[in-house]
Amino acid sequence: MSNDPLIVFTPSGKRGHFPVGTPILTAARQLGVDLDSVCGGRGICSKCQITPGLGEFAKHGVTVAPDALSDWNAVEERYKSKRGLIEGRRLGCQATVQRDVVIDVPPESQVHKQVVRKRAEARDITINPSTKLYYVEVEEPDMHEPSGDLERLVRALEAEWDIKNIHADLHILQALQPTLRKGDWKVTVAIHLGDAENAPRIMHIWPGYYEGTVYGLAVDLGSTTIAGHLCDLLSGEVVASSGIMNPQIRFGEDLMSRVSYGMMNPGGAQEMTQAVREGMVSLITQIATEGQVDKRLIVDAVFVCNPVMHHLLLGIDPFELGQAPFALATSGSIRLRADDLNLNIHPSARVYLLPCIAGHVGADAAAVALSEAPDKSEDLVLVVDVGTNAEILLGNREKVLACSSPTGPAFEGAQITAGQRAAPGAIERVEIDPATKEPRFRIIGVDAWSDEDGFADAAAASGITGICGSGIIEAIAEMRLAGLLDASGLIGSATQTGTSRCIADGRTHSYVLHDGTATGGPLISITNPDIRAIQMAKAALYSGARLLMDKFGVDSVDRVVLAGAFGAHISPKHAMVLGMIPDAPLDKVTSAGNAAGTGARIALLNRDARGEIEQTVHRIHKVETAIEPRFQEHFVNASAIPNSADPFPILNSIVTLPNVSFNAGGGDESGGRRRRRRA
Repeated sequence: MSNDPLIVFTPSGKRGHFPVGTPILTAARQLGVDLDSVCGGRGICSKCQITPGLGEFAKHGVTVAPDALSDWNAVEERYKSKRGLIEGRRLGCQATVQRDVVIDVPPESQVHKQVVRKRAEARDITINPSTKLYYVEVEEPDMHEPSGDLERLVRALEAEWDIKNIHADLHILQALQPTLRKGDWKVTVAIHLGDAENAPRIMHIWPGYYEGTVYGLAVDLGSTTIAGHLCDLLSGEVVASSGIMNPQIRFGEDLMSRVSYGMMNPGGAQEMTQAVREGMVSLITQIATEGQVDKRLIVDAVFVCNPVMHHLLLGIDPFELGQAPFALATSGSIRLRADDLNLNIHPSARVYLLPCIAGHVGADAAAVALSEAPDKSEDLVLVVDVGTNAEILLGNREKVLACSSPTGPAFEGAQITAGQRAAPGAIERVEIDPATKEPRFRIIGVDAWSDEDGFADAAAASGITGICGSGIIEAIAEMRLAGLLDASGLIGSATQTGTSRCIADGRTHSYVLHDGTATGGPLISITNPDIRAIQMAKAALYSGARLLMDKFGVDSVDRVVLAGAFGAHISPKHAMVLGMIPDAPLDKVTSAGNAAGTGARIALLNRDARGEIEQTVHRIHKVETAIEPRFQEHFVNASAIPNSADPFPILNSIVTLPNVSFNAGGGDESGGRRRRRRA
């Protein structure tokens, strides 16, 4: 084993040992890490900014000391003094490795910018926001009727609009008198209408009649990505949508890794809270710029998130969520001011967090319930929000059950040999000819398939860089359909499958999807460890759904809704071949897109919906998979592709799954007869 320091890069997960004194940029290039540089490492362009971790990273088996990198140098100091450098950042071309270190590559330092595919779904929403505009004429001051300008404004609003008990913050008082006089005692006022906990409050004031609008922000704060939708509160229009990778990824890709980081590192929870809040500030700046909106006109915000992200956003240590009985600090909805979370929007802006359902089923699942309304469905609907931690709802008008399943990051492209998150150049669609065993694929950013004219020219800009979550699902399902993969998850040899694309890989085999090594590109193959990672993820997902079906007393569902940014890109047929979801008619398997984000927009634009979901959450019954004895049984059965126990009759009427079996040793070329078990 090498004695050289270990460098682990996040979010890619790539790692390697390098001699002391190796620049981080050099290590990144040698490992194929997506770290940008234009100036050739001269410390001029600043494209190679990185953030070193500090403390214990149990997931990576690394403890990072303060002196893991070389000292801050004159080049970095010069750059920071002239152009500025975010606190904690280093230049990858200047910082050299001294000891084991975990390095986070922020999105803006990546050549292939992340595509956060959480778009705003089209939806009819009744517009009834918490903040509205009111034009009012105010009585002028009179020597014979002494009262303050604020008091006369409040009286006018009550008389003309029947709004009572109105309050105002200090910044309103500071601007009130010049605004009233500039408008000749006619003003437009933005008022947050209040709720069960807060009285109505003046948010902003304009002289005369204000012809503009005010804005709200709906945020889906996920463990991997943060997606925001900037909405016009008067029209409901989505002005801009944007997303960033959650900067907490450097503390761990899955939620339990982050809980563990907080447990093992004093101040770790506060560090993660600071990171996610800084990420929110960055997202708000980005989305306001895209929408060409003054951030001070963002007066309302709604957040949905899983329980761990919920606690970390609020600055609550998620320690209790890491152990039974997984107690939340609070499961109710929360109403705050933006400055409570250090958000860079209107100083009086209000923030609403949807309620959580239970310890591992959070406000994001509540938002999905608000968006998809399983409690109002006549037929039995299974709603699956696919992500690093999958939330599953099953119900109809009779009742709704919920659970979560720890699928892990494999569906996002992590833990996959050639895996990456969705970005230009990533393979996202795969087809394999069952006769020739030859593949063809599509990459993000190019419409043509790889065997079509014009593909090579169109793909030249990004290159073919890896395979993302939807691509790995289709690839494995297509391998099963083409007879390259048996039900247990083993890839056959070249002799067993009849294709030289199946190559020896240690004691198992891999299937070569794309070989770009001749032109300096990557070899993209599907390995048996890749298959195992997906098997574990999909088994957890299916087992959660099957457990809810057991509790409901049914063996089938009427329809399946795939939610989440990733769920929007899953092929229903391939998901069923893989055994991710229960057997159902393919035309009854639909995508809801970013249902959590849609639920956040509904709560942002309709204040009545907030009360509705607060009531609905109390009626949803949470099933805890960790203590259910049948979960493990379902998990073992679901590890097969598609399943070793459930028959999938509808799927088998649509496709034919080859009856192949490949031995685990990799040396038997006799057609893959299964080894006989000892009696």
